[in-house]
Amino acid sequence: MNPSGFEIHRGVNLSHWLSQNFGWSPKATFITERDMKFIASIGYDHVRIPIDEAELWDTTGKQIDESFTYLTNCLDWCGKYKLRAIVDLHILRSHYFNAVNEGGSNSLWTDTNAQNTFIHLWSDLSGRLKQYPVSMVAYELMNEPVADNPGDWNKLIRTAVSSLRTLEPNRVFLIGSNRWQSPGTFPALEVPENDRNIILSMHTYSPLFFTHHTASWVAFKAYQGPVHYPGQVVSDSDYHSFVKQDSVLIHVMENSREVWNKQKLAEEQLPAIKKAKELGLQLYCGEFGCLPHVDRNERLAYYRDLISVFDEHQIAYCNWEYKGDFGIYTFDFEKNVSLEPDLDLIHILTGN
Repeated sequence: MNPSGFEIHRGVNLSHWLSQNFGWSPKATFITERDMKFIASIGYDHVRIPIDEAELWDTTGKQIDESFTYLTNCLDWCGKYKLRAIVDLHILRSHYFNAVNEGGSNSLWTDTNAQNTFIHLWSDLSGRLKQYPVSMVAYELMNEPVADNPGDWNKLIRTAVSSLRTLEPNRVFLIGSNRWQSPGTFPALEVPENDRNIILSMHTYSPLFFTHHTASWVAFKAYQGPVHYPGQVVSDSDYHSFVKQDSVLIHVMENSREVWNKQKLAEEQLPAIKKAKELGLQLYCGEFGCLPHVDRNERLAYYRDLISVFDEHQIAYCNWEYKGDFGIYTFDFEKNVSLEPDLDLIHILTGN
């Protein structure tokens, strides 16, 4: 258990609201008190709230009062319904986790001013959020850092934690590894010593070729052939047929030819599990999910196996996402509207 009493087991991401907002619905109605009541009623014990710099601060660094009000209202509702909350700084103006795949670049790792802004944003957040009990609200320093050198992220972690600890000595911080918080990159993560109020946060969407089948933002979006779980995600014949059309995707598709099952999912997470045990810290999976573009029974089998792995290794988790294409509601992809709760999926994720 965490010394600050911030105890979590199962949660859900409140995405596409104060982060990556695509205009699907007005912010005032997208997440309301009714949503928090529903989330608590189906067995979740916490929410992760992604926030973007551009959503909460204007280009001069001034707080956008309306957005901060949405955030604090949500935290107040969490308190009312006994939900804990993780405030996750998701996208910075100087850092976007998918920049490399979308022709962009990140200045955070080379620009001292950008790094100072990052520290300032957290100081600013602390000024607004330190009123909330440390047993109820935690801070995730940054979502999916992507530095060429993991040492650059480790250095920024040290600076950020040192600065924030002067403001909030007992607040729980969540820290993930470099390169999308992938389990395999945890050996290079350096965590401040003798700080018990830290949770290690990993993300997993493996096998990506299954979970992101036909997603518009991935390099293999053109592949329309069948995918499967459990088993070999893409058949050898389909693989070779597709690679002939686009040979640059050979390395992207390679692990789609491996056999994926519960054991394989567990093996992939071992570096993160080992790191957490080595440091005596809690391990958390802050993001995972599978788009509904695959066979429904196979999709549910994937979730079932992943939750089983988390439970067996005492890994707290937070699925991506509440409302959206990965969500716990069925989703209308033409109108971009969440419809009815997916009761089968909710049962797997929460036990209810």
